[in-house]
Parts: sequence; C-alpha cells; structure tokens
Amino acid sequence: MPLLSSRLNLGKLILALALLSSLVALANTLHASYRVQREQLIGTTLESNRVYASKLAESTQNFILSAQQQLAYAAIELGKQNHDRAGLEAHAARLQLQTNSFNSVLIVDPAGTVLATSPLSLALTGITLNSQGNSEALKRREPYISDPYQSATGRLLVAISHPIFDAQGQYRGYVSGTIYLRERSILQSLLGKHYYRDGSYLYVVDRNGRILYHIEPTRVGQFALENPAVKAVSQGHSGAQEVRNSHGVLMLAGYAPVPSVGWGVVAQRPTAATLAPLSRLMKAVIWNAIPLGVLSLLVTWWFARRISLPLWQMARNVQNRDTGIAIRHVSGIRAWYYEAAHLKQALLYSFNLLQDRIGKLSRASMTDPLTGLQNRRGLQEGLEDWQARGQPFGIVALDIDRFKTINDRFGHAVGDAVILRIAQIMRDDSRDTDLLCRNGGEEFLILLPGIDVAASAAIAERLRRQVEAEVFEEVGTVTVSLGVAHYPSYHEDPHQALRLADKALYMAKEQGRNRTVVYPAPEGPAQG
Repeated sequence: MPLLSSRLNLGKLILALALLSSLVALANTLHASYRVQREQLIGTTLESNRVYASKLAESTQNFILSAQQQLAYAAIELGKQNHDRAGLEAHAARLQLQTNSFNSVLIVDPAGTVLATSPLSLALTGITLNSQGNSEALKRREPYISDPYQSATGRLLVAISHPIFDAQGQYRGYVSGTIYLRERSILQSLLGKHYYRDGSYLYVVDRNGRILYHIEPTRVGQFALENPAVKAVSQGHSGAQEVRNSHGVLMLAGYAPVPSVGWGVVAQRPTAATLAPLSRLMKAVIWNAIPLGVLSLLVTWWFARRISLPLWQMARNVQNRDTGIAIRHVSGIRAWYYEAAHLKQALLYSFNLLQDRIGKLSRASMTDPLTGLQNRRGLQEGLEDWQARGQPFGIVALDIDRFKTINDRFGHAVGDAVILRIAQIMRDDSRDTDLLCRNGGEEFLILLPGIDVAASAAIAERLRRQVEAEVFEEVGTVTVSLGVAHYPSYHEDPHQALRLADKALYMAKEQGRNRTVVYPAPEGPAQG
C-alpha cells in the first residue's frame, strides 16, 4: 500500500496531461498566429518601403532631369556671344538664384579656369581647377554628373555639368551646378523630411555604394556595400529585403534606383517598430485566454477524477491477500467505460505481444544478417509454400566472379560492402513477390514467381549488366556469373530445379565468367 500511494495516480496524470496539452495547444496557436501576422506585417512594410523608395527615386530623377535642363538652357545662352566677366557672373548668379537646385554655380573655360562663380564668396574666379569633376567634364564634353569628390573649397559634393559650344560648334568650356553633400542642399529639401520617431529613415547612395545623403551627416561619403540592399540598388535593382544596418539593428528596407544618374534610394524601418503592435496584441490575447483556461482546467479535473476512480478502486483492491474478497470487490466496481470494463483482457494483449515477438524472432531466423535477404531456412519455407500452391517460378543462381581475390586484396570489410551493394541492386531490380536469397558467401538465388525461362534469362542478363556497370568503392568494376532454370518446366522437384540453375551457373564460370547461361531445356516432360 505505501508503494501505491507514493506514485502518481491516473487522475493527476490526466490532469497534468490536459494541462500540458492545453499549454502546448495555446503556445502552438499563439506561435502560428504570431508567425502568420509577423510575415504579413513584414511583407506589407517591405512592399510599402519599396513603393516609397520608388516614389522618392522618381522625384530625384525628375529633379536631376530638371537640373540638367536648366544647365542646358544656360549653356545655350552662354554660347551665343562672348560675355565679359560681369556678364558671366550675372549668368551664374541668375542660374543659382532662380531655383534652389544648386549650392553653387561655376562657369569654366576649356582650360579648366574658373571664369565666374555664384556665390562670389567661393573666390574661385581665375583659378584653374584640377578636381575629378572638372577633369571628367572637360574630357567628356557632354552632359555629365560626377561621382562624389572633394572640391577645391574642401567640400564633398556632386557636380552636374553641361558643355558650352558657340555658334560655330567650338567648345567653350562648361557650366556646372554643384550639390553639397554635407551642407544644406536640394537633397536635404527632397529627403530630409522623411524621418520618423520610430526609427524609419532613408538614404541615397551612388552607383559605387557611396552614401550621398543620410540622416547621420557623419555617414555621408562613406561606402556601404556590405549592406545587401545597397549592393542591389547600386546594381540598378529595385526590391525589398530585411537587412542589418551599421548599428546592428534589423531593418526592413525597400530600394529603387534613379536610372539617369545611377543613384539609389533606400527607405527602411526597424523590424522591431513594425512588430511592436503585434507583441502588444499577443499579450492581450494571453490575458484574455486566462479565465477560459482556468475554467477548462476545472472541467478537466472533474472528468479526470471520474475516469480514474474505477481504475484506482481496482488497483486498491487487487492488493488484497484474499483473492475471493478482491474478486468480489473488483466485481462491484462500476466500470462505466470500455477500457475499465475490459481490463481483464489485458492479459490477452500481453499474449498477442509475446506472439508478435516470437514472430519477429522467427523472421530474424530466416534472414541473412549481412544483407537482409532470405537465408537457407527462409528459402526452404518459400519453396514449400510455392510448391503447395503449385506456383511456377524462374530460378536465377548468381555468383560474384573472383570474390576471393577481392577479399584477399582489399580485405573482408570491402568484400562485405560488395556483397551488400549487389544485394541492393537485386532489390532495386525485383518485384515485391520475388524471393531473394543469399545462399552463403558470394552466392545468391533469385526466385521469380509467374515468370517463364525466357523472361528469367532476360532479368538475369539485365542484372548482370547493371552489376558490370556499377563502380564499387575501392574495388572498381565487379562482375557476376548467372545460371537460369525453371520450375516445374525443368524438373518437378523444386530442389532439383535449383540444382539445374546451379549447374548453369558453373557452366557460365567455365565459359569465362561475366555471362548468363540458361540450362538446356529438357526435350521431353520434366524429370521426376
């Protein structure tokens, strides 16, 4: 009795199982719901950021085209006639002040000498420039947008230039508008307002992955090619993906290129900010589920007590030393469900389990331990069954050629591997009804029910070719010899028919190995 009371009873186990099941089901439901809604939120945010980046890229594209058009018009005016210094400065001032497109404007002659600037405070008039933007503009003599470079005034900037040609088509230099990257500029006006308290922001990169605009001014001019979104948009791709920014924060980034200049706009929002409402929703769901969960546990406890009571009474009374009293008490127990009423039949189930184990042992006794094919005992039982049913079958005897040489040269482990592989080839090329046996060593038998001798020979030959085509590890090529016979066409005694297939096998060996030989068919009726 103390032993019984020290163990968990069925009622507590059912209650524990119900509690565990409820918790697992709740956790699974919450997890599945969270995953689905998380994917939806992330997918929606990624698409929104991609569309947003596309719109801003379009706005930037329109600005670039507009700026180029302004410079083109100014270049035409400057090419019509020669201007003195005052006239050139007036042109430069008008070009800068009529819009807010450029931080500064320069007019440069073919030698790279600055003729006029706006604002005049740049103090570059008369100075010959040797910057990257100046060199490229003079060399190209066509509309040009530079990569970011350090100007003569020490500023990091991008220059948009247009060549000047006079009425005779002579090159007269170029007019250039600049955009400062680390100071107030048109990029600030276009993009600076797109920042939110939840950590969302956007930035612009050039075709080399160099940052042109960023909410953190210190990042401007740096390269960000380690960012997958930057790498993609720098190659002209549009899309969206989850990335990790330079601070290690997971961001949902949408990106789109600016085709005319090779820039890219990246709009991104922290993943945590996107998922914050979902986390609050999950907490609310859990709090709302608690009352119903408590009620469910109370109902489960009541049912668990009802279910366990008959079994608890049986367990208590079977310990009675007086068998008669125990039987009477157990008989009086109200077993109101199937399992309790048929508990006595558990012994029969134990016998069934024992019988099953005996069957498994019997099957193991008929199976070759190395290959899993039938052994001699399994072959004998199969033959007896087929003979009793009058089942005709083809017989293929198989032997591995020069197997002793394989064992001597490579070792028995390699030899066993060869046997295993050939057994697998036999399985792959057989039907469920075929009987595959390992006779011992390197010898095998295949019994093919319902197959005549011609079909058996074809199967044997196909098997021979498959083995010959196989490349065995360490060994290389292995061949087999096969002998074919048939029951009852060749002999009415199945064992004699097997011997005829074995004789055909040795005929194949004598004829040079690696071949299939069919035992000569008897001219008259099969011999008894």
